[in-house]
Amino acid sequence: MDANAHETWLAQVDEAALDPERPIVDPHHHLWRTHPPRPYLLDDLWTDTGTGHNIVATVFVECVAEYRTEGPEHLRPVGETEFVAEIAMRSRGGGRGRPPIRGIVAFADLRRGPAVDEVLMAHEAAGQGLLRGIRHAGNHDPSPEVRRSHHRPPPDLYMDAAFRDGFKRLGAHGLGFDAWLYHPQIPQLTDLARSFPETTIVLDHFGCPLGTGPYAGRGEEARAAWRASIAELGGCPNVVAKLGGLVVGPTGLGFEGAPRPPTSDELVAAHRDFYLHTIDAFGPERCMFESNFPVDRLSLPYGVVWNAFKKIAAPFAESEKDALFRGTAARAYRLELGF
Repeated sequence: MDANAHETWLAQVDEAALDPERPIVDPHHHLWRTHPPRPYLLDDLWTDTGTGHNIVATVFVECVAEYRTEGPEHLRPVGETEFVAEIAMRSRGGGRGRPPIRGIVAFADLRRGPAVDEVLMAHEAAGQGLLRGIRHAGNHDPSPEVRRSHHRPPPDLYMDAAFRDGFKRLGAHGLGFDAWLYHPQIPQLTDLARSFPETTIVLDHFGCPLGTGPYAGRGEEARAAWRASIAELGGCPNVVAKLGGLVVGPTGLGFEGAPRPPTSDELVAAHRDFYLHTIDAFGPERCMFESNFPVDRLSLPYGVVWNAFKKIAAPFAESEKDALFRGTAARAYRLELGF
């Protein structure tokens, strides 16, 4: 589907924002100039955040955008931080519906030994005070039918001694770590979290419960394994969980091939159990809702995402809702919200 056709497809579902005054930190979005189906820059982000929900701040997460094309290879990802920091400066003072970017999660190859410190310091300098963490994705599955992440990681990255040598350097720089992996790998993340209890780890996208390739048709078996792993990981107090991103391709839970996008009610009906189980395992004070835009924009509009989150959170106490929508993200990423 080309970009114009996709916009027409998305426009079929348009919902008014529920609880529109609730302050929200969106802790996971991307920006890029060249990526299918089209660029996604500040004005595009603001078009989505301007759909009625009170988004007060956002966090950018690395996506291999605007790497340097010259210089040492290990420093080339710093180009992405330079790119986003410049946009973040322009995002300040935008007003309602035009939130500032308050944090950056960058990429560094943590297997590079002493050179990791050089990369982290370069990101810090480029980030203009906004660098909050590093993501080095570990998504790997033995099946060629399950795609690896954009970092093309080897098997068992989070157990690798060289990776862990780089990981231990994050604490000295005051940085957290975003972990993106597939659900069979969650026990390895649990081991990492127990080995470095002073470092904050953010689990992205529920640990990506797989439902494609060899996992297709094994939904209940895969979900049982995911539930057990999430329950164990939830026992690590230094880990917080991002709730969103379930419509990415490997989960098999997306809607991009449907005649129209889902409504928030349909999204809740399809995915609520994943949310409630994770909140039960971690507690609301260690969970945060995320948009994962524009990746999740392939399946549904921004306003529908946050309406679904508000319906899922409806039974919770006010303090728990505030944690889920704002507080956990602000604490985990040390954000300056200005109110």
